[in-house]
Amino acid sequence: MTIWVVSGFGDASQAQEADGQDEFIRGYASAVLASEFELPPECVHVRLAVVQLLCEAETDVRLRRMLTRLQSIPGVQGVVGPTGQAATGKASEEPERTVFLPDDMLFKPLIADPRWPHFSASYQRYLEDEDLRHVGSATFGETFPFVRFTWAPQHAIDAGLQAAVFSIFDLASESSDLVNADYWVAATTALRLNGFSALGRLYHQSSHLGDEFLLRNEVERVNLSYEALEAILSHNLPLGLRVYGGGEFLVHREPEDLKRWAMQGGLEFRSPWTMANGTMRPVAGLDLQSSQENGWGPNLSLRAGVQLEDQVFVSRKLQILLEYFDGNSPNGQFYDRDIQYIGLGLHLQYD
Repeated sequence: MTIWVVSGFGDASQAQEADGQDEFIRGYASAVLASEFELPPECVHVRLAVVQLLCEAETDVRLRRMLTRLQSIPGVQGVVGPTGQAATGKASEEPERTVFLPDDMLFKPLIADPRWPHFSASYQRYLEDEDLRHVGSATFGETFPFVRFTWAPQHAIDAGLQAAVFSIFDLASESSDLVNADYWVAATTALRLNGFSALGRLYHQSSHLGDEFLLRNEVERVNLSYEALEAILSHNLPLGLRVYGGGEFLVHREPEDLKRWAMQGGLEFRSPWTMANGTMRPVAGLDLQSSQENGWGPNLSLRAGVQLEDQVFVSRKLQILLEYFDGNSPNGQFYDRDIQYIGLGLHLQYD
């Protein structure tokens, strides 16, 4: 444990100046912990320009990142962890290193994106739809970073894989028929520079109608399959806010008359403050997508609710979210149909 020695102050003006600097550092550190690590302001204490982190981290790697990030704040003379360990050296002195199978994500999941790979189960009540009314949605998927290169605190790049199956079921049918299943896989690279992050991916999607749904309905099946290049930029703002935006280009598509361009943007809120002894956090997301194929009409997805979490397993989060969607269906075979629904979903996230 490092002992920090700070000289005394000669007069009251110096003491006031020190108090003002502590307040500045405390506000700066609280914003950093909220925007980059999703920790509440109560996790930091500042005295004589020495920052003490009061909240535990679930892994040594995450703790070291927090300590070195706090050390890089202007004016900080020292940083001490919850058990007395100290950060040593400035951020610029952090050695280069490579990590295989890292335990967190450089680019955090998008809360309201209907096509983000993760595990989820939702009930959706379709509004004014001729074919579907009570719909079950199930998603099976995740992001798997394979290797990460870090050259400074909060400066890293990694490569990995995303894979998912997005499916919907007609709960009003006698056997809850499978309506549509989209198979999705992507090669990914993610980048983080302090509060900025970016995701690039080359992905494939193929879409398939359920057999029972085909037998019950006269539907003209479309052999929908394509590969796309996509890039999304994200920036963490104070008070748990996040803004993101990007676009994609279809490099290969079937049918061949599909138009190639699409855009996406959104805003998220992950509360810096928790409830129920730190196990419940309010969250919300707004996602907007539009495509050249559908005349650039906006697809609106809204989700809001609470995130259940545990300080021991910080990377695992269960979100209970109210959902609303209005726009062209994200379900592959029905991409040219306008739908609107309200719903309630369970979403398991690893980040």
